[in-house]
Amino acid sequence: MVMSSLVKPLSAKPVLKFSLTAGVSAAFVAVGLIIAGVESVFAVTGGFAVRTLAAYVAGALTVAWLAHRHLQAGRFGAANCVTIVRAALIAPLVGFLGEAPTAALAWLAIAIALVVLVLDGVDGGLARHAGEATRFGARFDMETDALLILVLSALCFQFGKAGLWILGAGLLRYAFVAAGWLWPWMRGALPDSCRRQTVCVVQIVALLVCLSPLVVRPSSAVAGALGVAVLAWSFLVDIRWLARQA
Repeated sequence: MVMSSLVKPLSAKPVLKFSLTAGVSAAFVAVGLIIAGVESVFAVTGGFAVRTLAAYVAGALTVAWLAHRHLQAGRFGAANCVTIVRAALIAPLVGFLGEAPTAALAWLAIAIALVVLVLDGVDGGLARHAGEATRFGARFDMETDALLILVLSALCFQFGKAGLWILGAGLLRYAFVAAGWLWPWMRGALPDSCRRQTVCVVQIVALLVCLSPLVVRPSSAVAGALGVAVLAWSFLVDIRWLARQA
């Protein structure tokens, strides 16, 4: 029922349907290769593949539904296809949650996250070069970054690199959105800012340092705390700006 309700409205936009299917298919291949590679090299449980595939399917269905509702362009676009591959690569990181923490898994998680981070510069460049920059694409990219931060913060806690407070790094974005439900003025449009992009990269790098097997407590906790502090400061700047506009 869910798939038929998505495919039927998307059929009204054949070009969008085709390009979206291409992006989802490429992402599925990437996830499948990672699952096969991890299971053949690392000692993971059967739950790894289940969690990874569940995260991928949930993400793909959500993106398809949102693209139909909010994407005004007639095609999904190459930039959004790169972003959906970025989002799909987070699925194996979700799969690592619940696995026994080992140095090998930590390094693999860091490697995957670095690929996601590098591709973050690719999708934006493609969108600008092809003239495909859209509000949907910008929001899709931002939410992918937020999800990466949330999963990395959960991995840092699971691997014992920081206390439960490290989850604040991943929850700040969602707390900000939830606050908009209570106070409508917080749902106002924010001006473009290089600060947010820079802080996002700083936060991801801080979490990768925290997760690294080469960095042990308390140094790992310090790295995580610095990242959380910078991210919280950035959100406070935006909240202050929205409050002034209100």
